[in-house]
Amino acid sequence: MWEERAYYVYILASGKNGTLYTGVTNDVEYRVRQHKSGAGSRFAKKYGVDKLVYFEEFGEVGDAIHREKCIKKWKRV
Repeated sequence: MWEERAYYVYILASGKNGTLYTGVTNDVEYRVRQHKSGAGSRFAKKYGVDKLVYFEEFGEVGDAIHREKCIKKWKRV
């Protein structure tokens, strides 16, 4: 029997009006802890991006990846 799984698109920030990082995961709490410890990604570690500011939940990983790509095209304004 298949277990339903959730996938998340999340946005982290270094601070107000700071650097943003967007990613996809199936465990948003664990992933944020990774970023806070400096193990999340080289980019996030370099720029101090570790504050969760937004996330969305999806039932299919493909939908989450598509949404991440759309978000990455946004303008900062």
